[in-house]
Amino acid sequence: MSPVAGALLVVGDVVTDVVARHRTPLAPATDTAAQIRTLPGGAGANAACWAARSGCGEVRLLGRVGADAAGWHERALRRAGVRPLLVQDPEAATATVIALVDSSAERTFLTDSGAALRLSPGDWSAGFLDGVARLHLSGYLFFAAPSRETARRALRDARDAGVPVSVDPASAGFLAELGVDGFLAAADGAEVLLPNADEAASLTGVDRPEAAAAELSRRFPLVVVTLGAAGALVAEGGAVVARVAAPPVRPVDSTGAGDAFTGAFLAARLAGAAPAKAAEQGCRAGAEAVTVVGGRPPELPPPT
Repeated sequence: MSPVAGALLVVGDVVTDVVARHRTPLAPATDTAAQIRTLPGGAGANAACWAARSGCGEVRLLGRVGADAAGWHERALRRAGVRPLLVQDPEAATATVIALVDSSAERTFLTDSGAALRLSPGDWSAGFLDGVARLHLSGYLFFAAPSRETARRALRDARDAGVPVSVDPASAGFLAELGVDGFLAAADGAEVLLPNADEAASLTGVDRPEAAAAELSRRFPLVVVTLGAAGALVAEGGAVVARVAAPPVRPVDSTGAGDAFTGAFLAARLAGAAPAKAAEQGCRAGAEAVTVVGGRPPELPPPT
């Protein structure tokens, strides 16, 4: 695959993350000591930032935020090299996630979707695809009616324009609420599906990641299933065609590791990498992501 000229457009969620790292188990009805930070996040926004960090020349992000934190998020995105296309919601606050991170670096989310899932068809225009070589849709958009319709329109317009589309299913918990058939119908037409092992199992009813990846690749041309520290599987045409290892690291916080994989994978594909090589880039970014707190790449120091 040759390099593709054009931007990456991500349509997805922009979130304020409150990351609470606790070394001891949560103590019900009393205090648990924790290190707490408030950081910019969101699966779509994180992926966009990691794509920029991974060398993608132009990355754009369309998302909906509340007026309460719009300026803060816009500045953070610009510092990360992402061009923000943020719609300010006059009624809802910016989405907020409380990430409870235990001593093993595993995270559990408490999610208030706020303005993120209020991204409406009126916020979308096919003109956003001008100069775009790849469109990525955060799966969180599929879990509410207005944003699901927006995602469907964006996917349809991209296909009409010959722009390949990738989708990250985003949440096994929310997939269970929406229903597998509803999600698959909404994502129909995407070229690439990027689930983690739990999401792949939810979408297929198959626990073994290799079998789930193979089954999903009968519906989507390219499927990449992330396996955390175990790396990733690449499947095409009903079969797993590559297994990629992840670099060994000491994890601090697993928040955003999948988003890092997605951003680096898409940047590599735009640069002309084959799927397995792009998955290697994704695994390296995911490994880096778990060594820092929050879902974004560490900000680079200013040039000296």
